[in-house]
Amino acid sequence: MILEISVDKLEILATRAIYVVVDIGPHFLLALLTLFVGLRVIKFINKLIKKSFEKGHLDITLRPFTLGIVSWTLKILLFVSVASMLGIETTSFVAVLGAASLAIGHALQGTLANLAGGVLCLLFKPYQVGDFIDTQGESGKVKEIQIFTTVLTSLDNKTIIIPNGSIMNGNITNYSKEGKIRIDVTIGVSYDSNIKKAKEVLLDVMLKNDKILSDPAPFVGVLELADSSINLAIRSYSLPADYWDVHFEVQEASKLALDDAKITIPFPQRDVHIFNETKS
Repeated sequence: MILEISVDKLEILATRAIYVVVDIGPHFLLALLTLFVGLRVIKFINKLIKKSFEKGHLDITLRPFTLGIVSWTLKILLFVSVASMLGIETTSFVAVLGAASLAIGHALQGTLANLAGGVLCLLFKPYQVGDFIDTQGESGKVKEIQIFTTVLTSLDNKTIIIPNGSIMNGNITNYSKEGKIRIDVTIGVSYDSNIKKAKEVLLDVMLKNDKILSDPAPFVGVLELADSSINLAIRSYSLPADYWDVHFEVQEASKLALDDAKITIPFPQRDVHIFNETKS
């Protein structure tokens, strides 16, 4: 009796297995093939779109973001199509997604905030690709603005990835926005130096530097009368890309020019007076 029941169960299982192989198997293989080919096609479409962006001279800031949106949209449509091939009702699939939207939205709250931050960045443009910015405690040149993150390249050639939501909710210092940037250098000269001559020497240093802009004009003035020196403020403007070159060049050239003019740059010093009290 037990043997007969086992044989009956085996026959049922065999029948179901044959049904799966004959009826569902082709649909499953077709779905896999569609998924494989579809991903290849999407990759090819992304390459075409990228080339069209380059030929059409689309704003370089918009390219990664737009490409990402197109890519994800095509992938979602592909996955829905594959699901329908497997017998999953599209309407039911959408209904399930709709019912789970609240939970998904809560789970992806940070991700959605980053997506919104990317959209706001592209709309209001507080920074663009190529700008040098300071945000969230990091500094660097904007390499890409992606869907969820902004990619920076630091001065020491490190890649910094910051969520868009954090950037748009924090402070942003854009050094490139105005097209020119001021370089501040402070140099001290001794109290017995001729201040007018020192100012002329330092101003001449800036006028000889072709990376320093003539408008606004370079400026040298007395910043403060410090304990050991008269500190002179050197102010000049350059293109943002030339900032560090000018900063280093001005300091080096100023030291050499002051040496040639016999003007001393003093080091910190203190006068000590010793009184010899003679006991009577």
